[in-house]
Amino acid sequence: MMIQFVRRSSLFALLFTCVECCIRPAPSVGNFTFASYYGDHMVLQRGPKQAIIWGYGPSPGSDVTVSLSGETPISVKVDKGNTWKVKLAAVTDTKPHTITAMSSSGTIMLSDVLFGDVWICSGQSNMVFIMRHLFNATEEIADAVNYPDIRIFTVGMEFSSVPLSDLKSVMESWSLPNKETVGGDGFFSAVCFLYGKRLYNKLKYPIGLVTSAWGGTPIETWSDTTALKKCNIPTFDNENNENNVLWVPTAPSLLWNAMMFPLTNMTIYGALWYQGEANAIPPANPNTYNCTFPAMISSWRETFHVNSEMQTDEQFPFGFVQLGPWKNDSSITTGFPDLRWHQTADYGYVPNAKMNNVFMATALDLPDFSSPYGGIHPRDKQDVADRLLLSGLTVAYGRNAGKYQGPFPTKYFMDTQSKTYLITYDDDSAEIDVRSEDGYEVCCSEIKTSDCSTEDSTWVAAPITDHDKQTVSISYKGCASPYVVAIRYAWRESPCPFKKCAVYSIENNLPAPPFIQHLAQPSDTLLYHSGNVVIPELIKH
Repeated sequence: MMIQFVRRSSLFALLFTCVECCIRPAPSVGNFTFASYYGDHMVLQRGPKQAIIWGYGPSPGSDVTVSLSGETPISVKVDKGNTWKVKLAAVTDTKPHTITAMSSSGTIMLSDVLFGDVWICSGQSNMVFIMRHLFNATEEIADAVNYPDIRIFTVGMEFSSVPLSDLKSVMESWSLPNKETVGGDGFFSAVCFLYGKRLYNKLKYPIGLVTSAWGGTPIETWSDTTALKKCNIPTFDNENNENNVLWVPTAPSLLWNAMMFPLTNMTIYGALWYQGEANAIPPANPNTYNCTFPAMISSWRETFHVNSEMQTDEQFPFGFVQLGPWKNDSSITTGFPDLRWHQTADYGYVPNAKMNNVFMATALDLPDFSSPYGGIHPRDKQDVADRLLLSGLTVAYGRNAGKYQGPFPTKYFMDTQSKTYLITYDDDSAEIDVRSEDGYEVCCSEIKTSDCSTEDSTWVAAPITDHDKQTVSISYKGCASPYVVAIRYAWRESPCPFKKCAVYSIENNLPAPPFIQHLAQPSDTLLYHSGNVVIPELIKH
């Protein structure tokens, strides 16, 4: 298989440019050193989990003693690969600590180390998107200095045909937030920092944020071979590797190998993911994402759990952003809409049976068509972070008793006399806010068993004709065919103006996520009453 590369656009160069002032090598004495992503000012995972510290040298078989301020020293021997690794005692306080490692070569030290929750932030350009490109960037960057207990780290952009034990490069060493470290030309990820800031405001203990992202990259390049094989995706063939190419890698596993696998010795609390555009845009096929995304999450969890000596939870929380809009064209019904659905493994919501302990922020109602970075890169990342926090507090921390996602339909009722469908949201448990009559469509077909993908079927607008606190009525009078075989909602690349889609939750102001539902057809087994048909358990698309 030929390795594939996509040229880095000027946007990505603008978003992610190396700044030497924020790079500090890991402390070392000769060849005795900590691994590349350890450094002063870092955050390690707090108790009850135990943090992992590892490094190199001075020589196989030699002794290394690691001590955490106030704790009993831990001694280990350097292995045949010239690496050493220790598991620290659990720490739950929020004060700064010093970690010292001693060997025959000398002493190396990490200072101002905090213990808190460590989150990995990964994906493509919308995760890369930096703070200085936000709406209200000046105010956001100026406020960063008020969060000294948040610490940030950015992985260097590298790729490899084989899994690496350590990072090839670091773009930004562990740093406290300030004008330079948060608002520089090459960092820091806006979504990652804004989420961390909101999380800190709730938890009131240190937060460590590690960004490992690369614009324009598909999910396959962030997935290991095990995950790819589960979905029958071809794995990387190194025989045709092109050397010294400086473009965005898209071949399977290249970024997993170089930018994620090296981090898996760390104990982490959770991960955030903002990716999918590269898998939604031709020639990519979005219809494999319902397999590749759950498989990637599963493989990340397993590898972090094992490599951290079982300290990272084997079902650690995983949050993602459901794709936002792109072009100012309401006629586009493929690509992004398909990908959004597949991001949920075709359930329409998370967590679900295939995506346990997963949370999401729906962003389909946050267009920014005038963004100077392209409509695909909206500047409003604050709303995205707010939505991630709401769902993350509930799923990842169990701290929120209210609704943490937008309304989702649970019942469909067909009135054949008025040619309407009554759609009930969330089993009458929450009130909805209807802001537009547009967004619903029905699939009309000459064939009862149509899957809506052939010429015998047509999608027709089904406007809202009435609504109450939990239901909407949509009209299918525009359907000239004998069968209504499916309903879908917000199935457009850019389905609505800013925060003006049809259905929202009154409780949390979150939009209803998109859905597509194939309908069981009326038959002798269904209940008829006064021209009405109760649709039974629906067939998942």
